[in-house]
Amino acid sequence: MPVETFQASRWTRGNFLFPTVIEVSERSVVRRKRSFFSTDEISISVSKIASVHIKTGMIWSDILIESSGGSDPLTSHGHTKGDARRIKQVLEEYQGQSVPEARSTAG
Repeated sequence: MPVETFQASRWTRGNFLFPTVIEVSERSVVRRKRSFFSTDEISISVSKIASVHIKTGMIWSDILIESSGGSDPLTSHGHTKGDARRIKQVLEEYQGQSVPEARSTAG
């Protein structure tokens, strides 16, 4: 499966010059936030995702992805409602694909 990339809107706080980018693959979800001199990158393995929370406003959505490993949650704001729903849908599909594989190897 190809990696899907979602970019936050430049019209939201903190995203004007360097918008936050979320990349979702079948192995992990990565959030990249650039600044003038550095890049902040957080990744969570799909198998370690505990929950995906979307808070929608009139136009923009905030995304909170919590891990079961106890690390800091992955947060991002300024995404469209459609992008936020798509991120959640793709992650749930990837999690659904990994569950049968775990059962078949355990038995």
